[in-house]
Amino acid sequence: MADVSAARTKAVFEFKSATLPLIAVILKTSDLDVLAEALDAQLADSPDFFEQEPVVIDLSLLQDAPGEGEAAHAHTGDIDFAALRSLLARHQTQPIAVRGGNAAQNAAARAAGLSVSAMPASPAPRAPAPPAEAPVSEAPQIVREVPVPANGTLLIDKPLRSGQQVYARGGDVVVTAVVSFGAEVIADGNVHVYAPLRGKAIAGARGNTEARIFSTCMEAQLVAIAGIYRTNEVPLPDTVLGKSAQVRLDGKKLAIDPIP
Repeated sequence: MADVSAARTKAVFEFKSATLPLIAVILKTSDLDVLAEALDAQLADSPDFFEQEPVVIDLSLLQDAPGEGEAAHAHTGDIDFAALRSLLARHQTQPIAVRGGNAAQNAAARAAGLSVSAMPASPAPRAPAPPAEAPVSEAPQIVREVPVPANGTLLIDKPLRSGQQVYARGGDVVVTAVVSFGAEVIADGNVHVYAPLRGKAIAGARGNTEARIFSTCMEAQLVAIAGIYRTNEVPLPDTVLGKSAQVRLDGKKLAIDPIP
């Protein structure tokens, strides 16, 4: 009888390891009021940017923040993880775990219902904040754990539909089919779309300011390079809308140029 029960159990479920791409929110302060103000300012133009994506809270930069006394405590002090989860959820993310924390932070995170990830923390580039002028803003740091092929370029030859994401970690991505509204193409290097680009294109995801975005039909919902982004709430000029164009950084601002 026990053998029959065991056989039925195996038939209805299995446990298997899985490697999933996740966004990491890299915290640089434990002051939730400061964090809330920054998130509200940076995501005001794109309230649905993350669309309920699962995220990992990266605490690695809170372990060695410089300074002493109250200033240092603002960076490395205790974290109200329940309040932090609510804050991030308000911006359309689903916090599921923390990484890079100390023993006390990990214990507090577990008490708030978060897992503690064994993934190594990835320090974020310390880039200066962009000037406060529309439509340029500093996007949250995006870190995913998906490798690209050995040649450093990820090739996508099928259409990307709304809700689909592609990320080329450590290299470029080339897409030869349409990127629909609501789809995302992300790369640490350049983004090339040889088709209509109607979704989100993010180049230089880990801070590469030399990265660029190219498309033969620029109609992007959002473009971003090294954390500086622009949404379609500010319409593209007629010189590039629906035409071949490239996006690059010009100092602290995005420049969108036609390609002859």
